[in-house]
Amino acid sequence: MKVIVNIQLKNGVLDPQGKAVHHALSSLKFNEINEVRIGKQIILDIDENDKIKAEQRVTTMCDELLANTVIEDYTIEFPAC
Repeated sequence: MKVIVNIQLKNGVLDPQGKAVHHALSSLKFNEINEVRIGKQIILDIDENDKIKAEQRVTTMCDELLANTVIEDYTIEFPAC
């Protein structure tokens, strides 16, 4: 089963990488951009057929390793196959 984990900084946490990209876009005349936030995406192929069990396992993975839950939020998605 494919699982997608999207991780992004929580609101209020400074994003220096996003600021740098915003500045670069602005210097290239993409002035319509108001803000840039950089995140990461992790795609897992998990050996589980039960969606509820898979979500529980991936939540544990995120809480213990994949995300820094002090400063990051995450979402878990199950793409249609």
